[in-house]
Amino acid sequence: MRNKGISPFAFLLFLFVSIFSLRAWGQTFDKIKSQVKTHTLANGMKFIVLERHDAPVVSFHTYADVGSAQESYGITGISHILEHMAFKGTHDVGTKDFAAESRLLDSMDNIYAQLSEEERALKPDMAKIAGLKAEFDSTNSTANNYVASMEYWDLTREKGGRGLNAYTSNDATQYVVSLPSNRLEFWMAMESDRFMNPVFREFFQERNVIMEERRLGIETQPVGKLIEEFTAAAFKSHPYHHEVIGHMSDLKNISRTDVIRYFHKYYGPANLTVAIVGDVKADEVFKMAETYFGRIPGGPKPEPLRTVEPEQQGEKHIYVEAQSQPIVIVGFHRPGVRDRESAALEALANIVGNGRSSRIYTSLVKEKKIAIQVGAFNGFPGYKYPNLLAVYAVPSKGHTNEECIKAIEQELQRVIDQPVSDDELTKYKLSAEKDLIDGMKDNSRMAASLTFNEVVMGDWQKTFDIIKDVDAVTAADVQGVAKKYVTKKNRTIGELIPEGQTDEN
Repeated sequence: MRNKGISPFAFLLFLFVSIFSLRAWGQTFDKIKSQVKTHTLANGMKFIVLERHDAPVVSFHTYADVGSAQESYGITGISHILEHMAFKGTHDVGTKDFAAESRLLDSMDNIYAQLSEEERALKPDMAKIAGLKAEFDSTNSTANNYVASMEYWDLTREKGGRGLNAYTSNDATQYVVSLPSNRLEFWMAMESDRFMNPVFREFFQERNVIMEERRLGIETQPVGKLIEEFTAAAFKSHPYHHEVIGHMSDLKNISRTDVIRYFHKYYGPANLTVAIVGDVKADEVFKMAETYFGRIPGGPKPEPLRTVEPEQQGEKHIYVEAQSQPIVIVGFHRPGVRDRESAALEALANIVGNGRSSRIYTSLVKEKKIAIQVGAFNGFPGYKYPNLLAVYAVPSKGHTNEECIKAIEQELQRVIDQPVSDDELTKYKLSAEKDLIDGMKDNSRMAASLTFNEVVMGDWQKTFDIIKDVDAVTAADVQGVAKKYVTKKNRTIGELIPEGQTDEN
């Protein structure tokens, strides 16, 4: 018997129930927002607390307002290195004898500085270099004897910590963990010590680990190569042009002294924001924060990034050859997430390329069968500053990047020529609002949203108010941003081409 699918009446009933449910949640948003409390220390560090007493756990999220976009030439990748170093301990954690270890670390820094200077000399003294390398290796080996490796991790696990992690992006570096609610003071002591008395021990070993990450993630991965070259082509001025992990030549030369200097510039209290969500009392959190984090000396917040990517003057097209199937990425410059058109651009990407009901999936995968995988997304490679709306496709066997590019162009042109349908816009809004609701149910995700909106959007309350921006998007808005930004002049295309095949363009 033929499957007739869902009836129009049933579909409308589903939409009505869903929208009613989401609007009810909209009222809940206001209630949750009224329960959020904030406190800023005299040194500039801000704490955001949302009490939830349904389970004896609490999630902590520390947001450092520094990512790879703050890096300059010569130190690309340093934000990510510092993230790794933040787990190496302090004067008291991670060491067997800090006084002895400290003297050796200082000695290593001096030897490494001499070694680097000699290696860069116009006529390097190879005998001197060999001697310095031997002295460095010996000192490093001795220093390692004083390291209590993994002590930071072990202490956190012993206290019931879960999800201890950190991640670096183009826009930020973030540190997360969840603990039983009776471990609040333990977190306060450990986290404040981490940012007041850090010791970047085992630096050179960890730097080698990160260099290997680059080899495995970019230099030996065709897709990694494509993304790096595509991003570098799309951004000629803004620091979004380099990968978070940095250039290999920089990784090889960044010193522990560089990391210490970078830490002091970007990890001051005024550049740190903490969200705590779970079974805690806000007043108790703020009192402990004064005791533990209030001891950290204050200072000015680092100056904002000055460079703005200039308007693109014509289409850019790059090709990467590798042993791989073909892949194509098409990116269009768009403003940062705080721009008033951001919600409409999110709707555009969702309707064009998010999920199996999206336009390019329906056209390229289901109907024309010229691609096996497609998608569209915003915020590439970051959200904070003007970024890219990007569309990608992986051609199916026997088909080409060129076919996929033309098909993508056709689907984007349809949005420019004719407003999206009411059903498409409603599906987007339901999906976006559901994501917001799901995020609010989870303590860790909620903490992440509060810090992101406070730092990037300028106000933690946007966590709850963004639903209004989603609701306000119209079909005309979506068509308007498509006309404005989806232009050939504003476009960068990156193609991954199998080695040995000639481009057909």
